[in-house]
Amino acid sequence: MTLYTRTSVVAAEHPPVSINRTLLLSAAIASAFFAPAAALAQNTAVPTEQIRSALVGQQQHFAISAQPLSAALELFSNQTGIAFAYTSSDLEGVQSPGVQGQLPPLRALAQLLAGTGINYQLTGSDTVALSKAERASDAVMPSVTVLGDSVISDDLPEVYAGGQIARGGRIGLLGNRDTMETPFSTTNYTAQMIEDRQANTVSDVLRSDASVRDIFPEGGAAEHFNVRGFSMKSHDFAWNGVFGLVPHNRVAAEFVERVEVLKGPGALLYGMALSGSVGGVVNLVPKRAADEPLTRLTATYSSDAAFGGHVDIGRRFGEDGVFGVRFNGVKSDGDTAVDNQSLDRGLGSIALDFRGERLRLSLDAYNIEERFTGGMPLLTSFASPDIPDAPDPTNNALDGGYSTSRSKAIIGAVAYDFSDQWTGNATLGTKRQTGAGYLNNGLGMNAQASGDYTGMAMNIKNYFDTNSGDVRLNGYFTTGYIDHEVSIGANIVQHETGAVATRGLWSSNIYSPGMPSLAADPDSTPKVSDTTLSSFAVADTLAFQDDSYLLTLGVRQQRVRTTNFDTSGATTSKYDESALTPAVGVVIKPWSAPVSLYANYIEGLSQGGTVSDTAATNYGEVFAPYKSKQLELGLKWDAGRFLNTVSVFQITKPSMIEDSATNTYSADGEQRNRGVEVSSVGEITKGVRLIGGATYIEAETTETADGLLDGKTVLGTPDWQANFSGEWDATWVPGLTLIATGIYTGEQYADDENTQQLPSWVRFDLGARYAFLAADHDIVLRGNVLNVANERYWSGVWNGYASVGAARTVQLSATIDF
Repeated sequence: MTLYTRTSVVAAEHPPVSINRTLLLSAAIASAFFAPAAALAQNTAVPTEQIRSALVGQQQHFAISAQPLSAALELFSNQTGIAFAYTSSDLEGVQSPGVQGQLPPLRALAQLLAGTGINYQLTGSDTVALSKAERASDAVMPSVTVLGDSVISDDLPEVYAGGQIARGGRIGLLGNRDTMETPFSTTNYTAQMIEDRQANTVSDVLRSDASVRDIFPEGGAAEHFNVRGFSMKSHDFAWNGVFGLVPHNRVAAEFVERVEVLKGPGALLYGMALSGSVGGVVNLVPKRAADEPLTRLTATYSSDAAFGGHVDIGRRFGEDGVFGVRFNGVKSDGDTAVDNQSLDRGLGSIALDFRGERLRLSLDAYNIEERFTGGMPLLTSFASPDIPDAPDPTNNALDGGYSTSRSKAIIGAVAYDFSDQWTGNATLGTKRQTGAGYLNNGLGMNAQASGDYTGMAMNIKNYFDTNSGDVRLNGYFTTGYIDHEVSIGANIVQHETGAVATRGLWSSNIYSPGMPSLAADPDSTPKVSDTTLSSFAVADTLAFQDDSYLLTLGVRQQRVRTTNFDTSGATTSKYDESALTPAVGVVIKPWSAPVSLYANYIEGLSQGGTVSDTAATNYGEVFAPYKSKQLELGLKWDAGRFLNTVSVFQITKPSMIEDSATNTYSADGEQRNRGVEVSSVGEITKGVRLIGGATYIEAETTETADGLLDGKTVLGTPDWQANFSGEWDATWVPGLTLIATGIYTGEQYADDENTQQLPSWVRFDLGARYAFLAADHDIVLRGNVLNVANERYWSGVWNGYASVGAARTVQLSATIDF
């Protein structure tokens, strides 16, 4: 297994040297886990911080047969680019045993030199000095002492070629894993990708994923998603592997280091999401102070006339930089692309951390406020199969509408290494969220082919109080020829919700919106639900035959306790359910080529669905918990600088269906999604980077009452989705990069009966950035145009309401590092 380790080197007489990141990781892993104890010796010294920053190495395939050492070294050098310095006489008559298999370069070098009586010393980022040992037994690799998270690390997996994704990411309870050794489909977006896309919210990042679709209008006050055809709310995102601590409605991206997406149910890995999402898990990794000081200022502009600034400051203090501080502040205000609408948003976040030899601490706090004033985009249902053409997305469907969202949280975490093989982690956090105004945008009902519809002003007041805790113990040991990575964890989320809404109705037209009848502000916010989600889990990943076969077995005991209340405070429903849910994951590396075959079967207990359609007669009702199940098969191919994944999956879960006659939702039948995903990302050649993929989903309802809806396609689930984005570093202007993005979404239904079909749509975005040095400061200018052709389209479906697509939007920014 590729283990992400925090390391430090045993003291030596040699001066510090700069060492290749791949070599350092390989040395750490090989010495800590593979080298015989008797062979531990030191022949080079490396600064602790250098090793800590060199956590992830990329394995290569070696096929060097036994032969004279000088010839073997030449082959090794040609393959890895590592240069060797030695005295020719030291190698005369020395025979190398060769090296075979998929290995990090330094471990491969150790095998190449095994028994030769030749010692080596790392002397540069890609240079190695060889010398004849006094005794053959002295010819060993440099020894390292593992001091930190020897199995599960807080450190981030290395960035993959091209810089847009990472080589691995957090897999919940299992900790950080290399993508090639993960039995799930994952994509891990980096801070560089977030900056280059000028992402203000996590939704702007997820728009690059072919398995994810934003189903709310992009200019609205909230964000909802479909992942593998299943709905997900933004507060179902995880924060460093823990649910319940992410902002509601919209999640800012400026204080996020990584956006990690795992496809499929994550119950064993993460526990239960607040709203029962089963299509996947989105995990957010907050920014931390890096070893290098950072002072970065970004000025932004977005059409029509919104201006803002973002300051990002990071520092480390103390001996070896044991204390870290990272601050992010954002302020922007001005008119959006929607007519007469403006957005005032502010973010303040601070991340503190301490990293000792055994103990690591962190404290995160954030405060986010967003105010939309003047209007909202359209979200409407239809009266018949005769679907009107999508309107101009700049149309203001709710003139005078407004909304306010405030979210604040504080999260503390501690990690302690009981030994080199066992690490404990604990996280505790609390979040407070309030919202008011027209959070569901400009709602409409029964739109006619002419565009006439009944407008509905839904004035909402809500709050979400959440406390969340998580503890884990991770360990590594060996039994015979089998390596074990054991994970034991427990978590609890306490979630109280309050909500109330008032309504106003009027006649309008989607092409020429009329003056709305705004609803009165609600007086108070009654509590509507009180939920406690708790679970205990254990998992073991077994590695066979030098990690050629990985088997993950796990089980989680889950419990859901929910009480629902009416506006008077009286209990309307109550339940306490529990279940034991298993998971199995397999990774097989059958060939010498960097290919992984994987499979998984995972079950999960989720909190029952909540009726979020504010127009429904039973708005706010929470249904009983349900079980979801996934079966997935896939293949991953790491072509060195281009990572490819193909997967086939089936997910089933109980469904919630609306009775259009009574406007009431009920738990009815089962949703079964079968699909195929293909994704590719990386750098296909120097200066050309691609990220893209396609998803085909066959989403059907089954086992419905009297079979009336059996075989129908689930509303809001397109059959085809595809994304493509390419970057090209222009050769004629150093520092200039051109960007093109295409997004395709196939036909989808807006009703359960499949009578209202929305057409497919294609959207193109263009962009450029220019990086240069001025007065010893790094400067990057960025410009993007979203929906270049100003296409008009129905982008997605939420609870039977179709959302209008994004308006053409210009984004500009200038970033300078001081």
